[in-house]
Amino acid sequence: MTGLSTVLIVVGLFLAGGVYSFIKQDMPRGLVVLLGIGSVMCLVAGVLRIQGIWE
Repeated sequence: MTGLSTVLIVVGLFLAGGVYSFIKQDMPRGLVVLLGIGSVMCLVAGVLRIQGIWE
């Protein structure tokens, strides 16, 4: 696992924690959705980089 894939996965998990926190705080739904999309994109990018290295 390279450093960039690790960073992407950690940032994705951090943003996912932010989504959970923002839902608990009753923040606007648009902001929560935007943060969730960013989280998913970071996690997917990190996983795809891992798969690219192993293949």
